[in-house]
Amino acid sequence: MDDLTARLRAADPAELAELVRERRDELGPESVRHVLRNSYVDSRVIGDLLDHPRLRKHYEVRRQIAAHPRTSQARAMSLIAGLYWRDLLRIGADTRVRPAVRRAADRRLATRLGRLSVGEKVVVAREAGPGLMPRLLKESDARVVGALLENPRLTEPLLAPLLSSHVAPPNVLRLVADDPRWGSRYSTWRALCRNPATPVELATSLLPSLRKPDCRAVAADRRVPAPVRRRAALLSGQDPDEHAKSESLN
Repeated sequence: MDDLTARLRAADPAELAELVRERRDELGPESVRHVLRNSYVDSRVIGDLLDHPRLRKHYEVRRQIAAHPRTSQARAMSLIAGLYWRDLLRIGADTRVRPAVRRAADRRLATRLGRLSVGEKVVVAREAGPGLMPRLLKESDARVVGALLENPRLTEPLLAPLLSSHVAPPNVLRLVADDPRWGSRYSTWRALCRNPATPVELATSLLPSLRKPDCRAVAADRRVPAPVRRRAALLSGQDPDEHAKSESLN
């Protein structure tokens, strides 16, 4: 470790600011990394680094500064558009970063998803923060949704719109039903039974797990395929033939 690096890492607030102002011409991406790791670094020092034309030309410098929690919101936001998708992904999922900056990173990455390969989308789905999940849940490729189901940040409220979407691909709904984490939840069974896009054999296999009031709700839902409604009527204690007659009269 050279003398300048050691001083950058150990400097107190006043010395750090002075070192950056006086020796910016000697700094490079690695030196900037040590500045940003100093516990006394603040938005003013970070701004001094970013204002240096030579340092700003380095992608690594811009990436580090955009992701630093003490970078001013305006400065960080100005850098988001120029970052690669993997760095946008990391920033969006990093809870140390300012919320507005995380949201900006998620929005920027969402606009690029269409240009990513399926394999790249799978990587995004496994690591994404909550801000990207609604967009990822609209993906038709089951591999992407499958990776998202493994993401520990996925919550029931975020998943719910997919389970109730009548345009959700049937193979994706089946994937959720087979998932060890999500397919064992009562709320998942209920939503899938009410979703007209759920394959009939899957819905009817889940119906016995529902409580009678929920079976009655499925039986009364005209959007649900007729075989599923009839099975739900039977399980709820209704006569399927009488139920069919009452439906025809209505």
